Amino acid sequence: MFLALNRYLTITMGIKNLIAKVSIIVPCLLMLTAARTDDEKQKVSDPSKTIVYVFDIRDDIGKPSWRVMREAFEEAESINADYILLHLNTYGGMVNIADSMRTKILNSHIPVLAFIDNQAISAGALISIACDSIYMRSGGNIGAATVVDQTGSVVPDKYQSFMRSTMRATAESHGKDTIITGNDTIIKWRRDPRIAEAMVDPTIVAEGIDDSSKVLTFTAEEAIANGYCEGMASNIKEVLQIAGIKDYELITYRPSGVDKIINFLLSAVVQGILIMIMIGGVYFEMQTPGIGFPIIASLAAALLYFAPLYLEGLAEHWEILIFMAGIALVIVEIFVIPGFGVAGISGIVLILAGLTLSLVDNISFRFEGTAALAQLSRAFFTVVISVFLTFVIAILGTKRFAFSKALSGFSLAAVQDHNEGYVSIDARQKDMIGKSGTALTILRPSGRVEIDGEIFDARSDISFIEKGEKIKVIRDEAGQLYVVKA
Repeated sequence: MFLALNRYLTITMGIKNLIAKVSIIVPCLLMLTAARTDDEKQKVSDPSKTIVYVFDIRDDIGKPSWRVMREAFEEAESINADYILLHLNTYGGMVNIADSMRTKILNSHIPVLAFIDNQAISAGALISIACDSIYMRSGGNIGAATVVDQTGSVVPDKYQSFMRSTMRATAESHGKDTIITGNDTIIKWRRDPRIAEAMVDPTIVAEGIDDSSKVLTFTAEEAIANGYCEGMASNIKEVLQIAGIKDYELITYRPSGVDKIINFLLSAVVQGILIMIMIGGVYFEMQTPGIGFPIIASLAAALLYFAPLYLEGLAEHWEILIFMAGIALVIVEIFVIPGFGVAGISGIVLILAGLTLSLVDNISFRFEGTAALAQLSRAFFTVVISVFLTFVIAILGTKRFAFSKALSGFSLAAVQDHNEGYVSIDARQKDMIGKSGTALTILRPSGRVEIDGEIFDARSDISFIEKGEKIKVIRDEAGQLYVVKA
């Protein structure tokens, strides 16, 4: 009993130390892997020209957008770009990410131009207003910055208050112009903060512009008339022409190889396949002794599953630790504790929780309403369906694949005929029922025992049996001797 407890504590402490080390090492390795190499950064062909660095934001504002902006600004600075041009077309996204992006723009020593190619709605409007100059395609829109959850429902006023203040401060950051007409001196905001607030709150009155009953959204013409757009353009060349930028060289942001791999691994189909490989690898490894290809494939799939989620800010340290703790509990249940009980069930729950929570953006939990629940439900069903398909394929496909021609070299094809003297079990086992013997190995729960000078494979029926302890055979079932402590 004390030996078993000692082994249990040793294994548990080993797993705990492994988790602690991995939780520190893995994020560092992932961040190093994600860095753009010097070979991937572009070079300027003619330094005498005006360098305009262009990058796109054409999806919902989220962690990928923030990563792209950081990389783009870093590369623009490294090549001493004269301008940064943000090619924007988005319906919005996460407010906290948009706030980080607008702060990056406001603090940039390189002038930032925004080309709204159709839409800059919600978080996109905030990012655009932060830019030094805004240019829009005819038919484009900017505004509608009310904060909503993922179901489209308006969130409580404390979030609207934050957005109003942020929009107002962003507009004010562009300063005022002094206009002298005759004997009159007029101080006018370059971008009216009241208009920025009206894009968030329908109760804000922007006199002469809206009727205060709806959230404000500008067309390109309206934006120009009210100081929120410097001109209309149909492409980047026209933007630069209107901005008075001549003799320029365009440098366009190109995603790195790592970025492309991350985007591929983040697709729902690939994530489902990786979950299936993870679970399937563990399942097949349990069917065979030793450490083999299935468990290696499972570990590789786990790394490919969590690495891009971590880099995109979806998977936090604690979510990865939950998954690893679940794996640890399942291992302890299989190799340390006989039967299948609390540890095994808890391990499965933690594994599913870790996989599910890693797919959910943690920011969602800060908002009231059903958005977080809806996102969590989608992630949970993705994981559950993948696990279910894994076991269906494993159960139905194992025999078919194992005996297929393609895998014939990996399976035993010879037939042992009973007429030639081959038998499936040792006929003497039936005679061992009720007899006593000695455990030759540790039974946890399987091992080997010695009875009347003969050695048999046996399985402990109740608890672990240490090497050298006396045993008694209680039954023979399906070719397997079951023993208990004598």
